Amino acid sequence: MMSWHSPAASGILQHMQPQPSSGFSGLGIAPNLLNSLHKHKYVHPTPIQERSIPTALEGKDLVGIAQTGTGKTLAFGIPMIQRSLQGGGHGLIVLPTRELAIQVRESLQKIGGEFGIKTALLIGGTAMGRQIAEIQRGPDIVIGTPGRIIDHLDHRTLSFSKVAVLVLDEADRMLDMGFAPQLKRILQHVPAQRQTMLFSATMPPAIMQIASSYMQLPVRIEVVPQGTAATNVTQEVFVVPRNQKSALLHKILSEYHGSILVFTRMKFSAKRITRVVRAAGYTAAELHSNRSLNQRTDALEGFKNGRYRVLIATDIAARGIDVTNIELVINYDLPQQAEDYVHRIGRTGRAGASGHAISFATPDQRGDLRTIERLLRKSLPISKLPESLPEPPEPAMERPSGHGASQRFDRNRRPHHGFGNRNRQGGNPRFRRH
Repeated sequence: MMSWHSPAASGILQHMQPQPSSGFSGLGIAPNLLNSLHKHKYVHPTPIQERSIPTALEGKDLVGIAQTGTGKTLAFGIPMIQRSLQGGGHGLIVLPTRELAIQVRESLQKIGGEFGIKTALLIGGTAMGRQIAEIQRGPDIVIGTPGRIIDHLDHRTLSFSKVAVLVLDEADRMLDMGFAPQLKRILQHVPAQRQTMLFSATMPPAIMQIASSYMQLPVRIEVVPQGTAATNVTQEVFVVPRNQKSALLHKILSEYHGSILVFTRMKFSAKRITRVVRAAGYTAAELHSNRSLNQRTDALEGFKNGRYRVLIATDIAARGIDVTNIELVINYDLPQQAEDYVHRIGRTGRAGASGHAISFATPDQRGDLRTIERLLRKSLPISKLPESLPEPPEPAMERPSGHGASQRFDRNRRPHHGFGNRNRQGGNPRFRRH
């Protein structure tokens, strides 16, 4: 079995000269990391960062609950980087999706790369050989999805014997996607004497069971009640017949001019809606687990840089993308789990900006709406449908991308082994005038 070993990085912290401190000072962060945070314009810690970082730096186990988009990555990333620089062992971060893993790696490299912190990314869609080469270079922190991590354990290309810090990010989502057996195996391969941190926006009983079984007296840090949606995101709901959803979407797209993220339940729905949106003259891309890693990367990067104005995605993107300045989130389909509603609408209104979320509910889904409202502890405003909805242009016929492509069983919620301001009370005033 290949040993995971990195060169000692001790001594770096002691030799850095302190620079003008930012709002992160006083949390126990070393001067060099404070300087790096300041350089990258991280000025004031978010509530989850302010409360989690000192506890994590003390080496305590913790369970962190905070709204999506509140900076959980740095809440565990800063302590992990600092411990690695002090020669305190390796870090392992396990996440549910490729996109989220890629983003976490980018964030850690931004802060720790200049100090020689090395990372390995273990996700599906990239060659095992390339990942093995990264392991051979001796990473300080390994970041990966459960399926691909298990692949390396099965092939004996990776050992976690030197792991000192384990992070399960978006742990509830991993259980929801069926990764519980893989998580159990991973936990069995890391040393019993370690620091473990769990972070998520929601913390169902199954997660607390992990906390009680695999953690040592964890500190629970809850900056807002779980299930709380961002306060700067206004919300509205349209109760619309299923056969009018496309027309309503066409109407909304014509009323907004910024970037729009559309969520569907099923992969084939994302593909169909992408065709409808393109036929209407908008640049659009689809993001779901049937797409290759290159296709998913192109869709996400194109959405970030404006090449695609509309991104149609399954819940793989509810917690898998970090894009600022998304004007609108549309729940074309309500999520299967009420908790995912919070994560979906949290894609807008990030980094202190305002945002808006519109949800489509069919007449038989009023019970689903009530479930979401109970989670949010608030009522969602119902907006009146426009009196007349324009028929969207018919998309051109496309050949199936593969045999039976549209007939595949949707596995968005199952593990892939190795693949790992609008009016707050009344919604959009332009729709109310009808």
